[in-house]
Amino acid sequence: MKAPLLFFLRGLRDGFPIGAGYFAVSFAFGIQARAIGLTAWQTFVLSGTNLTSAGQFAGLAVIEVGGSLVAMALTQLVINLRYCLMSCALSQRLPERVSFWQRALVAFGVTDEIFGVSIGFPHQLRPAYSYGLIAAAWPGWAFGSLTGALAGSVLPSLVVNALGMALYAMFVAIVVPAAKTDRKVLMVSLAAAVCSVAFAILPGLSGLSEGMRVVWVTVLVAGVAALLFPEFPEEACHG
Repeated sequence: MKAPLLFFLRGLRDGFPIGAGYFAVSFAFGIQARAIGLTAWQTFVLSGTNLTSAGQFAGLAVIEVGGSLVAMALTQLVINLRYCLMSCALSQRLPERVSFWQRALVAFGVTDEIFGVSIGFPHQLRPAYSYGLIAAAWPGWAFGSLTGALAGSVLPSLVVNALGMALYAMFVAIVVPAAKTDRKVLMVSLAAAVCSVAFAILPGLSGLSEGMRVVWVTVLVAGVAALLFPEFPEEACHG
């Protein structure tokens, strides 16, 4: 079996739990989308062309109040700015020979959970592995939204909210194993948690949008970690 196919299959395996978690969260998105007047097809297309839970829920709010395209663009820019940082980090782990279009396809699938799995990949990141992750995660998000739009109203809100917690539990499951085996990962994770709480409660910082808080915490913690725990390209590629 050729190496690209092996990497793709490994990505599928690692991405399956992400897809399952996305299905639960996007089910709630589908319900909300129908509640503001979107059709099931519009909901499916919206989720199929976007992989951003916070951005899509914020987008629904803009649609509901009849906001302009400029307001929508600015909202998405602020909320999803962190994906630019994640894409830059993953790009450095890809082989130099990877083409622009391959990198663009990998970037399309960058989410918090996919980034967490990708950055923890013990070898040099391959596009085929990322494609496998996306192939497992995308259907969960897109078809979960469609299912929620078509039949979500039959479930009580308490059940839908409980399903939404599955994504947070899954993200914790991604971070904990790496933190248990690498003290640096543990320290960075704890520092990020402390900074996130500080940004949420301190005067002057709590007024920032959720997306901007994530960006500032990411830049601050990642910058300090890079200074304290420098990692050379050879180490980053071979784990």
